Amino acid sequence: MSFLDTAQASSPEIAASIAAGTLAVLAIGAVEQHGAHLPLATDTTLAAGIARQVAIGLGAWLLPPIAYGDAWNNEGMAGTLSLSPDTLRAVIEDIGRGLKRMGVKGLVTVNGHFGNREPIALAARRLLVEVGLPVLHLDYPRLEALAGEVGETKPAGPGFYHADEIETSLMLAIAPDAVWLERAQPEYPEFPETFGLEPMLLSGFNVSGVFGDPRAATAAKGARLVEGIVTESLRLAAIWRGRHGV
Repeated sequence: MSFLDTAQASSPEIAASIAAGTLAVLAIGAVEQHGAHLPLATDTTLAAGIARQVAIGLGAWLLPPIAYGDAWNNEGMAGTLSLSPDTLRAVIEDIGRGLKRMGVKGLVTVNGHFGNREPIALAARRLLVEVGLPVLHLDYPRLEALAGEVGETKPAGPGFYHADEIETSLMLAIAPDAVWLERAQPEYPEFPETFGLEPMLLSGFNVSGVFGDPRAATAAKGARLVEGIVTESLRLAAIWRGRHGV
């Protein structure tokens, strides 16, 4: 297998790649507010950047990303556009079924947004059970440990990285021209006691859209995070490939 960016490939190149045997890597992001210093497409940009490195490491196809996700809890702030969980799950399933019909041996998803986790997991299960397509769904593995190693500021909540030092550092490493660090301001909102136990809009207890302090972000920190996430992703992918013979 060899890396192929399918967005830039021709149909004959795709056909030749399938004949040689291939896997596909799909980034799944969101259109969601990220404060004043990061763009709405942050989650898609980061997932696509990580997915490219994973696809290169696997010698796999890089599919065009899914740019929208289940971002309902941020719809209280301007710019956020969300898919329902059922819609996102159906889109992933349709792509997976198409890949299976083409002869692709397995699918690796790279998720850039927390709200996408359940739809991705459900789609992965249905694709395996119904059409026999193995799916490895990655969600920035080891991010929390890596964040603990490089971060200088405390997170707003355990494992909660949104427009903070960690996510801003990732953007500075992957898409620095899309970061306006001079606009960055910290916010540490008080999470309601029932957060995570009931649906709620983040705008109900957060003003800026920032969770933490992004001002300490650097591209060097982001590069370390990317390297660690990609390394762990490839380690897990090797185990998955061995289990499924793909």
